Amino acid sequence: MRHPQRLLVSIAALITVSSCGPDAPKQPPPPKVQAVMTQMAEFTEGVDTVSTLQSTNLVELAAQSSGRILELKISQGDVVAAGQLLIVLDQAQQQAKLAEDKAKAESAKANWLRYKYLAENGATSQQELDRFRTQFISAQETVKSSEATLSYSNLRSPSAGIVADVKPQVGDVIQQGEVFTSLVQNGELEAQVEVPAVFADRLAVGQPVLLSAPGSDTILAKGTVDSIDPRITATTQGLLVKAVFPNTDGKLRDGQRLRTRVQLQAKQELSVPFAAVTQTSGQSFVFRLGTFEELKANPGKVDLERLEKGINAGKLPANASFALQTPVSLGELENARYPITKGLQLNQRVATTNLLNLKHGMPVQPQEAAAANPAPAN
Repeated sequence: MRHPQRLLVSIAALITVSSCGPDAPKQPPPPKVQAVMTQMAEFTEGVDTVSTLQSTNLVELAAQSSGRILELKISQGDVVAAGQLLIVLDQAQQQAKLAEDKAKAESAKANWLRYKYLAENGATSQQELDRFRTQFISAQETVKSSEATLSYSNLRSPSAGIVADVKPQVGDVIQQGEVFTSLVQNGELEAQVEVPAVFADRLAVGQPVLLSAPGSDTILAKGTVDSIDPRITATTQGLLVKAVFPNTDGKLRDGQRLRTRVQLQAKQELSVPFAAVTQTSGQSFVFRLGTFEELKANPGKVDLERLEKGINAGKLPANASFALQTPVSLGELENARYPITKGLQLNQRVATTNLLNLKHGMPVQPQEAAAANPAPAN
């Protein structure tokens, strides 16, 4: 009867030894995250549209005299200087007329000189002398007129510029007043942009306007708002804004169609750093750091009972911080910050590190990050 009793004692001892073994593994401490406060920052909103550039100085060239084109010294795209010869017209007829007018002037001069001699010797009246003098002066003016008309047969550029489309060809007859080409001066170009009237209080002369190719963010040129139409277009409820762009390098062209962005006056908006934002399935999120009570208001799939037991057991401090995954609506990134249009309030803490390892409702250990003052908008 004693042997079974010794067996029971041995088993009890084994159980006692087992219970005194090493403790179960401890849970890892909450992850550390750096956190910053949401704050106000300056953001420059832009209005994007597409506009067509126009030269602010476009000169139409018209013939000053009629005639057949003998020489065409220009073609589209040529760069010409002021006074440069562009077209030579047939001058034969005009030269013949000039020769005739000069002959008449010589004859009138001879008559005037003869009558002047006669008048000095009392052989004719002063009235006759005046009549021949008038004829001579008139003949001289006719010669000057013919010379001017002949000079118009050489069509010259009134200013420097780039030749646009040249309409006539050698052999064509051009009429006086007929436009044969235009000179484009691309040193400064203008764009007309329609801005929604709701932005009227944030528009001002001198604001930056940026040009880029459609589908690209690379800035091709930077100009400024030159004027703002005080009237609102009834059909579109827009304001017509004219912007000018210097083009000293000649890269922009008259008639070029480009993406145009008018940068409005900066305004203060709630913001978070770029590093605080994550995206999932097209939705932007931040991990806001909140209390257990805030977590209870939006628990999601979190086991609140387990967390509460942990707090009650002292495994989590009563003031523990929790990562609250919060959907937000963002504006455009500027100076490494996002404007927040929906989802957060001022002076709320958001995590900026360890985001990929965070889950909604996870306890965290906040480490205050040194938040740089947001740079003012350009």
